[in-house]
Amino acid sequence: MARTLPIPNDTTSPLVRSLHDLGQLVRNQRARSRMRIDDAAALSQVSADVLSRLENGKPITVDKLMRVLEGLGLRMVVVPTRELPRLEFALAASSDGAEPSHG
Repeated sequence: MARTLPIPNDTTSPLVRSLHDLGQLVRNQRARSRMRIDDAAALSQVSADVLSRLENGKPITVDKLMRVLEGLGLRMVVVPTRELPRLEFALAASSDGAEPSHG
């Protein structure tokens, strides 16, 4: 049975607060790349089962997570919680096409 590609979602937030959020972000990147899950898994050097678990908000090992992010052209940024309001503002400004102020 042929697998269909997920439909890209332009409203997916880059901020991850849960495994579910992370899975949605990864699935959305795969959709934007127009890759089937088995092709994305092979590119990331993980099994399709591992990628499926991640996309469905299930835990996987950190080394496999890093392989998936690298394979799909994603990077992870870890920031202190106190910096989130400024980061959220900058992300909102950049998605609106406005330049965020530095200060």
